[in-house]
Amino acid sequence: MKNRRFLLGTALLILLSFVALAMAQGTSSLTPPDMPAKMKAAIEKSLQNEKTAAKTRQVIKPGEKPGYLGIPGAPKPNLIVGLLWAIWVGWIFSSVGAFGGIMAGVGHITIFGLGDYAKSFGKGSPVNKLLTDSIRVSNQWLVGLSGLISSTNYYRMGRLVAPLGLCLAIGGIGGSWLIPEITAGKISLKAYLGWFGIAVFVIGAYLIYQMTPAWAAKKKESKAAADAYEKAVKEKADTREKGVRIIEGSWTFMIIAVACVVASALWTNLIDAARWVAYVLLVIGWVLTFFIGKIRFTFYGQEFSFTAWVPMLGGIFIAAIAAFLGIGGGFLYVPFLTSVAGLPMFLVAGTSALVVLIGMIVSIFTYMVGKGVIVSWGLIGAELIGIFIGSMLGPRTSKYIPDKVLRLIFIILAFYVGLRYTTKGFIGKSIVPPF
Repeated sequence: MKNRRFLLGTALLILLSFVALAMAQGTSSLTPPDMPAKMKAAIEKSLQNEKTAAKTRQVIKPGEKPGYLGIPGAPKPNLIVGLLWAIWVGWIFSSVGAFGGIMAGVGHITIFGLGDYAKSFGKGSPVNKLLTDSIRVSNQWLVGLSGLISSTNYYRMGRLVAPLGLCLAIGGIGGSWLIPEITAGKISLKAYLGWFGIAVFVIGAYLIYQMTPAWAAKKKESKAAADAYEKAVKEKADTREKGVRIIEGSWTFMIIAVACVVASALWTNLIDAARWVAYVLLVIGWVLTFFIGKIRFTFYGQEFSFTAWVPMLGGIFIAAIAAFLGIGGGFLYVPFLTSVAGLPMFLVAGTSALVVLIGMIVSIFTYMVGKGVIVSWGLIGAELIGIFIGSMLGPRTSKYIPDKVLRLIFIILAFYVGLRYTTKGFIGKSIVPPF
């Protein structure tokens, strides 16, 4: 009898040991040794939750080759495709000053299939959240580098209105964190995606109007400057000589204002204590723009001017829309610069790139340093090479493209964006990528 009990107990212990070993192996296979620690932690956290554990075990394929961020069975983006797509992203953003983030998203979300893969883990899953943040930051790396290269090249070419870009950034950076904070849980413009899409169609239609003689008659300076620049390019003259020249404006208040709003954004995202400091810094930055006064500059013999607080307020408005809808907002800066500021398209791309660059620096730092978001450095490395190539080509090829053609390219892409948001808002799914 005792022997039977002993044998039964021994057999039971052996069985339990095999079960424990199998469970341990199953768990470890979900998180291979070379997987980033942050991803391991997200997977382990999802396994501790009954609602997300089943999905996690279903989606991750133990034994298969590691894909994105080392997850077994995850999509593994082709680096050559990433390089080629990034060239397009860099070129289009550096040529028209917009659509870089959207096009980067098309690549990561749709072409590489990372969007659907992240969704497959289910809403609320730590893995879903980490993958989504990784995609978002990857997009920002591409746009940020393109913004850096583009704005540098355009500045050297005399095709960047730095004070205008900085004033937009003063409003945009502050608005990107303050507006969502004071309206969180009270207003959700995401419910109005369809109407936003229609508004984008209206913007596109207005840009078509800008190509007509009637608009040109109202913006004589813009047309004259664009014509003079196109003529200089055809004659192969040195275009830098008659490029942007600032003839009036205070740089001191402007630089201090930018520093204040950047500090406010970093404070609110990285430091939990004394939140009032972020509000004070932001208010100081915004108030300082009212002391900058009027800024005047010339481009190819034509004088342009603007009052500093106008683009600052425009930046707040654009940042508010962008934050509500979860978009970059670059394509909203272009209509502002052509309509309100009255710039020719030859000056728009570089000025918009500067605004986006400042915003991307703050956002990337916040996500990666403050929140510990990880990216696939192998993929990012290949894509950044493509971004460098595309962003170097953009400023050099766009000068050979007539002002009207640049506007037409923007209009076509604006209608693409409008179609995406209209269908997503009214039928629940975009009919164009990213879906």
